[in-house]
Amino acid sequence: MNNVRNKELLIRFGLNLKRLREQQGLSQEELYYRANLSKNQIGNIERGEVNTTISTVYVIAKALQIDVKELFMFENEL
Repeated sequence: MNNVRNKELLIRFGLNLKRLREQQGLSQEELYYRANLSKNQIGNIERGEVNTTISTVYVIAKALQIDVKELFMFENEL
């Protein structure tokens, strides 16, 4: 996968995560606390700055009380 496409996917994933978090009325701080992640991790993911791990995606989904697949439903985000 080329770097441009990879970055686009990271941005789409991040925007979708932000949308799902905001739908639940959660701040980034509340989500990272629920998911037991580091302070900046949620923001970095939402901005598409990091290619996160499967285990992090899983704990975020659990913290949001959603199926993991919902985090990947972002085809029309950009």
